[in-house]
Amino acid sequence: MNPSKPPHSEKPTDKSGWVADRVLAGQAARRGGHPFLQFGDAPPHTFSQVDTLCTRVANALLTHAVAQGERVAVMLPNTLAYCTVWFALSRLGAVHVAVNTGYKGIFLSHVLNNSGARLMILEADYLPWLAEVEPEVPGLHTVFVSGLKPGDAAPFKRIRLLDYDTLTQGGTAPVTRTVQYQDPGCIMYTSGTTGPSKGVLMPQAHLYLFGLGEVDNLAMTERDIYYISMPLFHANAMLMQLYGCLIAGCKAVIVPQFSASRWLDDIRRHGVTITNTLGVMTEFIYRQPPRPEDSQHRLRLICAVPAPKEIARDFMRRFNTRLIEGYGMTEVNIPLYMPLDAPYRPGSCGKPYARYFEVKVVNPDTDEEQPRGVLGEIVVRPREPFGFMQGYNAMPEKTVEAWRNLWFHTGDAGRQDEEGYFFFVDRIKDALRVRGENLSSFEIEAVLCAHPAIEEAAVVAVKSDIAGGEDEILACVVLKSGQRLTPAALLDHCVPRMPYFAVPRYVEFMESLPKTPTQKVRKGQLREQGRGPLTWDRDAAGYRVARR
Repeated sequence: MNPSKPPHSEKPTDKSGWVADRVLAGQAARRGGHPFLQFGDAPPHTFSQVDTLCTRVANALLTHAVAQGERVAVMLPNTLAYCTVWFALSRLGAVHVAVNTGYKGIFLSHVLNNSGARLMILEADYLPWLAEVEPEVPGLHTVFVSGLKPGDAAPFKRIRLLDYDTLTQGGTAPVTRTVQYQDPGCIMYTSGTTGPSKGVLMPQAHLYLFGLGEVDNLAMTERDIYYISMPLFHANAMLMQLYGCLIAGCKAVIVPQFSASRWLDDIRRHGVTITNTLGVMTEFIYRQPPRPEDSQHRLRLICAVPAPKEIARDFMRRFNTRLIEGYGMTEVNIPLYMPLDAPYRPGSCGKPYARYFEVKVVNPDTDEEQPRGVLGEIVVRPREPFGFMQGYNAMPEKTVEAWRNLWFHTGDAGRQDEEGYFFFVDRIKDALRVRGENLSSFEIEAVLCAHPAIEEAAVVAVKSDIAGGEDEILACVVLKSGQRLTPAALLDHCVPRMPYFAVPRYVEFMESLPKTPTQKVRKGQLREQGRGPLTWDRDAAGYRVARR
């Protein structure tokens, strides 16, 4: 293989290497002394160093009887520990349960209970949130804590806390388990609408194709330097970006979180050649004051989902780089990419990654394919066995519903033009996407309705005033007879019980919610009504929600 070229240009006949730890071991053998992971301005870790640390953690977990196929919850920030644990669990054939570091309350307890994790690896900063739900997660009994301090165990009555550092002291003997590409490798949670968040059960081949898609469609090589500023518990950072770097054999520069004001300085200082943006990130960068240095860097490409057509051309001119759009979701991988050799096409998310996926637009009522140019629902299916999710964990009825007529229904409206380019238009299903997070309206409503003054509540998406196709959350609330409540007091109730990004921006108190004859809330009507003169806006009111 010529290491200077993307390693895969044809479908393989042997997928045995489509396992994360096996890819890491191969790169350690081929490029052992080359840098792989760099966290901020710290010295980079080489492929060999990461591979050895992965083996140590895997062997240490074996002493705690982690079985093949066992689910292990991971709630860590963007650190070496996160990467190491992912590779170690892959080496053991265990299932990495990726937990959003903002989760608390029922958001956190649902993930732990649905996944069935008995063991968890956690950052010490999140211990108070785990302590609050300890009575609701009876299956969890052991937690390895990164940054464990004396006294941290005091609030816990049943769960045993152990120091994560002990895992890094495991032996270096080879781990002998055989892990196959069809084995489950990860569960990531995505938004629910009429129920809790759904756990996407992802086989090893599905994980691999996220990274391979970046290598193939962005022409990645070992000479690239990839800047990762999104959270690793999401597919974009962990699979598209980090796994792509692993497959290509190039360096990943990982920072704790995205900062629009720091973005350009980081790109320049680290010699970055590729990065990704999601949702409003592209516009936030664009809104920074222009600088002479805007075009003085090595950045050749940004995989932007989306590339806002309102600013895309000027963004590319100003920053002297290319925006490449794609389309995907945790369940289906990234089946659409804009071809590198295609001119910019405003609003298009590209053409099918046809080596591995089929994509079409269908009538959402009949599933018959729509003529070119006609709006419908985007549906996807894989061409490669195990290149898709295996289903929603412990939710078979949701799996069957999504897979009707042997196509996965994305719930997204789109169209295809005469030249075969696809265009995402809007969401069909009642889903929320806020600051890159897919959220469950059901779970937000459960927190709202737990307030003693509230009779019922419905949460809907209203369009953000920021380019990028994201939403703001509107909470429509009916109070119990005789009760009084201010919007600020309602948010005071929400903040300690849900992630910061799930706290509604808008609140409107209503006499009643519009309903069907069967008493189902007409959310479509609420979305159409949107914001009105009686809608309270927390931003306008100066109410601030901290990121923690």
